[in-house]
Amino acid sequence: MSARSLNWLKFGGLVALAFALGLLFAGLLDLPNRSSAQEQGRPAGAIAQVPAPTIPAARPLQDLSEAFAAVAEHVKPSVVYIRSQRQERTAREQRVPPGMERFFPRFRQQPEIEQGSGSGFIISKDGYILTNNHVVEGAEQVTVRLLDRREFKARVIGTDANTDVAVVKIDARDLPPVALGNSDDARVGEWVLAIGNPLGEGLTFTVTSGIVSAKGRALDGLPGRGQGSIQDFIQTDAAINPGNSGGPLVSVRGEVIGINSAIASETGFYSGYGFAIPINLARTVMTQLIESGKVHRAALGVTIADVTLNDAAYVGLPEIRGVVVKDIPSEESPAKAAGMEPGDIIVAIDGKPVGYVGQLQQVIGFRRPGDVVKVEVARKGGVRKAFNVKLQPLNDAPQIAAAQEGGGGEADSRTGATMNRLGISVEPVTADAAQELQLSADTRGLIVTSVTPGGPSWEVLQDDPQRGGPDVILSVEGKAVRTESDLRKAIQSEKPGSIVTLRIYNPRAGRRVERIKLGDGQ
Repeated sequence: MSARSLNWLKFGGLVALAFALGLLFAGLLDLPNRSSAQEQGRPAGAIAQVPAPTIPAARPLQDLSEAFAAVAEHVKPSVVYIRSQRQERTAREQRVPPGMERFFPRFRQQPEIEQGSGSGFIISKDGYILTNNHVVEGAEQVTVRLLDRREFKARVIGTDANTDVAVVKIDARDLPPVALGNSDDARVGEWVLAIGNPLGEGLTFTVTSGIVSAKGRALDGLPGRGQGSIQDFIQTDAAINPGNSGGPLVSVRGEVIGINSAIASETGFYSGYGFAIPINLARTVMTQLIESGKVHRAALGVTIADVTLNDAAYVGLPEIRGVVVKDIPSEESPAKAAGMEPGDIIVAIDGKPVGYVGQLQQVIGFRRPGDVVKVEVARKGGVRKAFNVKLQPLNDAPQIAAAQEGGGGEADSRTGATMNRLGISVEPVTADAAQELQLSADTRGLIVTSVTPGGPSWEVLQDDPQRGGPDVILSVEGKAVRTESDLRKAIQSEKPGSIVTLRIYNPRAGRRVERIKLGDGQ
């Protein structure tokens, strides 16, 4: 064998040895035996599946999630999307004489269509639906869409602006009604779901979750409410937006406990505060609307407000609860005929405790006119009395009113002695003042000319004509006051820190009772 052949043989052996050693090391290191092209083409099933972790501490959350999903699945078929529309004519001043329209085309009378939308929920198999009054109020055409996308023309059975409840009906059969719960049993902190159609067509049948944040809320300034409006809202942080109105607020038991009705927001969109009408209130209204198309209400014939700290202390209540009679505005009032007086604190009706205005409104408002109720009141010094009052029809006059807002303007240098113990300045009602304030001949007293900021009467009495004032003090502790001397004498025997009752007249709001804790001044 030549030397050259021997060299090639040695080279080949070295290559073979290197290859064998490479395979050996590859096996020891468990390197992939596929090319990168082969790796990219590997079936997905070849990837090992990681099993779901078992986390015992998360089990309650899983159960809650399952409950939410089950409740939503059960209730959603009962929720409906409501569209309403009505025609509005252009302004009268834009009209032209008949027959002249073709010469003034831009002033032609053109109908304008106003459209709105909201939510509702089915309460009977034959098509009765509960919603808000403001969803269908004034509508000439109402259309209801179900979850399965079927649409029906609906007729309005009845509406009630004072509770913002309405009932409509569609011609359908075998619909899935919701279960109505007991809103009185709902507790603050309970989980709830809000179901509805926020922002119209784009987000229909949306489900949001939250808790019951509070109960017995009153919202001032809601549009469309009469003076006899009943406000006893359930507050929730479940997201509610325009379009959710009329939809159900549902407990984790799958029962409706409220009708979503309003939000508190500076922007008009959800900011954490939603409000629902308690279903117990709505059920009472619903029944009357279905039976007669309208709601019949009764009244005591008084104006009322929630009890304040001073009210409770004045009559010796251990808790700040109850309803104060601010005034009895009519001589024909059944409350007056029974013996009730302005300043009485209503603590119970027919033996059942009364805690706040909305509760009393419901207890009295849905009784029948002519019914006799036992009204228990508290008076000065712990005196308790009971009166049998025959209820009168509610005519939406200010017989049932929300808490009256106090005033409190800046102190100034107008004429009048400063009554330091009350924190006010006053002056007698002169003939000119009586004419300016349009006071009747029997309305005489002391005009509040200024209220000391932070004083005893601050935010209770009003002195600003631009904000509904000034108030006129008629009496203190039942003693008529027409001069500053009368006022001083009326309170001179009262100790600093004691609470006195003032009868007030306001040119805009009428008569009322206020209780003020006296300061230390002389």
